[in-house]
Amino acid sequence: MIFDEIYFEHHKMVLNIALQYVQNMEDAEEITQDVFIKVSKNIHTFKQNSSVKTWIYRITINQSLDFLKAKNSQKSNFLSSIFSLNDIKLKIEPTTFNHPGIELEQKEAYKKIFEAINQLSDNQKTVIILLKIEDKSQSETAEIMNLSIKALESLFQRAKKNLDILLNKKDNYEKNV
Repeated sequence: MIFDEIYFEHHKMVLNIALQYVQNMEDAEEITQDVFIKVSKNIHTFKQNSSVKTWIYRITINQSLDFLKAKNSQKSNFLSSIFSLNDIKLKIEPTTFNHPGIELEQKEAYKKIFEAINQLSDNQKTVIILLKIEDKSQSETAEIMNLSIKALESLFQRAKKNLDILLNKKDNYEKNV
């Protein structure tokens, strides 16, 4: 495997996946760079138990989740140091939403959906992104997430239910304001 070929073949996929998690082009580009640094450093240890694409998907998902956790931790530490509120756990605030390809009139609807997706657990967020945004099959998603098809289906159903609750809660709140 030649790194240049791997990068050329998969860099757009990595950028798009990262963008689904962070909704910010600069952050997605940073994650993409970090992913390919990891790929470069670990390519000699790749065991080929799965495809290179699946391996890179896993690295990208983990890198994206780690990025969000670090960002959340930085916000929490900053506010805690200012206000000495050590017991506050902050939720990740959605960053400026500049996903390419979304038309202006749809931007607000997509923003609400991604705000709700960002409130899901990491596994639920990942299953929604892979199945519905990246349009992966159940078998591909199960392989990427290292789950059985049955476990994936259950996780997806819980994610849909929680997403529906979050979206309806926001809609009801906005109607009452």
